[in-house]
Amino acid sequence: MHKIDIELIEMTLDVMKYAIGRISATEHPIGKPKKAEELKALVGDTVTEKGIGGEYAFNLWKEHLSKANVPVDHPRNLAFVPASPTRAAVMFDLVTSASSIHGAYWMEGAGGIFCENEAMQWIVSLTGLPEGAFGVFTSGGTAANLSAIVTAREYWRRDDTYKREKGLIITSIGAHSSIKAMAKVADVDILLVETEEKLTGKALQETIENLTFHQRKRLFAVVATGGTTNAGIIDDLDGIAEVCEAERLWFHVDAAYGGGALAADSVRPLFKGIEKADSITIDPHKWMFSPYDCGAVIYKEPELAKEAHSQQGSYLDIFKDEGAHGFNPTDYQIQLTRRVRGLPLWFSLATHGTDRYKESVERGIELAQIAGKMIEAHPDLELVREPSLSCVLYRRKGWQPEDYTHWTYENHKKGFALVTPTKWKNGNTFETVSRFCFINPDTTEKDIQMILDSMV
Repeated sequence: MHKIDIELIEMTLDVMKYAIGRISATEHPIGKPKKAEELKALVGDTVTEKGIGGEYAFNLWKEHLSKANVPVDHPRNLAFVPASPTRAAVMFDLVTSASSIHGAYWMEGAGGIFCENEAMQWIVSLTGLPEGAFGVFTSGGTAANLSAIVTAREYWRRDDTYKREKGLIITSIGAHSSIKAMAKVADVDILLVETEEKLTGKALQETIENLTFHQRKRLFAVVATGGTTNAGIIDDLDGIAEVCEAERLWFHVDAAYGGGALAADSVRPLFKGIEKADSITIDPHKWMFSPYDCGAVIYKEPELAKEAHSQQGSYLDIFKDEGAHGFNPTDYQIQLTRRVRGLPLWFSLATHGTDRYKESVERGIELAQIAGKMIEAHPDLELVREPSLSCVLYRRKGWQPEDYTHWTYENHKKGFALVTPTKWKNGNTFETVSRFCFINPDTTEKDIQMILDSMV
């Protein structure tokens, strides 16, 4: 398996040809999933005692399996939070994999980690955090949020009073699902403020004042959102920061989706207060045009994260000595083993420059405003709320939840578009509505108009 022969050379050329075709293509089919039994019928047994051969396996991928995926970078994939990695970033993802770098410790991955840190320095500069703040790349927002909250909890438990207390955090119902997921893993309780709109400092203060004595004793952190996934809403970060400072609470900002907008001058003022955060999550694989998977967690005081996450073991001692000559990413988040997943972002930034990044993020914001105007001009459609960042919530007048579901499936089945419904709190009930999220600067006004016209 590990020897070089002519078959390996030929397979390498085939793979490179495929990659070149994918990277250089201007259009891609949107693809659609098949049931597991359908795929099994198409490809048969692929993992066998003797193997089926690389050429045959690769052909199965190209002819059948690759088509059962929805490319995140399709210009009419406006569901969830899509992605649009630059071609430079995708190319360097190949280099990253081929280079076989273990990115945990400087001793093994100095060159790769140096590049990651160059990219991270730019991200940190966007936040306005004070000198000394820094971060590391993670597998995504869930790992980043978990790393931050574990750091916060361990800092809180420096006081022996809280050693045996189960921690409590506050966030809003508009927070991302990963906040609940990571709270479960970290074994902390979570209190949700009942608002999908902006969480304000005033609402947070009122929530804290209504806690029981024991709840207040257990409260150690607040998670604000810098651009909700559902609607692009940015919480009152400045007001929340003031409350956290007064109440001596850890202030974490989940900006996994919205953090990319820090590069856009047009909306940067909306993030006022993020520079006061103790930790911040940003996903470069969303609005910073990096391939999956690439999240990031940033700390105002990285040493607190190091105290919480640095792993000990006799087999790791050598890294502590040699690693002292450089930065060890594993010390600042939950993973020991890690690839240098920030490398593709670094190469793309080095290739294109940060100004191009700003332009591409601004285009996503512009597309949301354009879509909003199209919806307002359409007789059968109406906005649920004003577009925020690159998210647009809108309704088709007269439609029931099943109409949105049917419309989504029909457009997807045709290979035309993927736009999925969501729910929005309307009074005491949750209404089903449609939603756009613009990331890809190649999405056109014509794409938007065709999607809206398909709702007749």
